[in-house]
Amino acid sequence: MRGNRLARVIKVALLGTIACAALGFIVMGLWNWLTPTLFGWHTITFWQALGLFILSKLLFGGFRGGHGHGSHWRRGMRERWEQMTPEQREQFRKGMSGWCGQSKAPAAEPKAGES
Repeated sequence: MRGNRLARVIKVALLGTIACAALGFIVMGLWNWLTPTLFGWHTITFWQALGLFILSKLLFGGFRGGHGHGSHWRRGMRERWEQMTPEQREQFRKGMSGWCGQSKAPAAEPKAGES
């Protein structure tokens, strides 16, 4: 059992290293192919490309993984929601109001010409 876990850790580390190297070379190749021609910018090294990739992931994409991230949590919440009574759902909504910068929805204003 312990040897199987060690083999899995080594496999994941090896695949992660290969993926990082491949992504670094892809970013470097695209950068060095496009930016000097289009913008007159300098070419970059592999390490600069890897740093650029990591910076862009941190700023724009995060490292959350692929599809299905959080799907287990969503599925569990959906099942709980379906088992709730309408009163329990309303109580849950009231308890969640104010979380994540959300406040109560403003009352709809009447349109012009309506009373």
